[in-house]
Amino acid sequence: MSKKHQGRTDGLVYSTNQDFYNDYEEENTAAETLPKEKQKLRVKLDTKQRAGKVVTLVDGFVGTAEDLDALGKQLKTKCGTGGSVKDGFIIIQGDYRAKILGWLKEWGYSQTK
Repeated sequence: MSKKHQGRTDGLVYSTNQDFYNDYEEENTAAETLPKEKQKLRVKLDTKQRAGKVVTLVDGFVGTAEDLDALGKQLKTKCGTGGSVKDGFIIIQGDYRAKILGWLKEWGYSQTK
C-alpha cells in the first residue's frame, strides 16, 4: 500500500448524510493505564516463527502505547539485550523469565505468572 493510503482503510471517502457519525476516531483512542497493582502481566517463552531462537514475551499490559513502550524500554535496559514492543507484547531476546518476574514484582506489579 502506498504511503498516500496508509491512514484509513474503511473505504469511506465522503458522506453527504448529515447524521453520519464517524467512529474511526474512537477506535484509535487508547485506554487509560491501570495502576501497577491491577496489571496482570504474563511472562512466557516463545520460539514460534523465530528460526528456533528463544524470546521472552510479556503480555497482558492494559494502558497506553507510550506506557507500554516505557516498560519495554526499562526491561530491555535491565536485561541488556535487544527487543521490541509489537501488538501489545513486549518481546525480549533471550530467556529472561526469572529476571523479568523479579523486576516486575520489585517495581510493584501484582502477582504475575
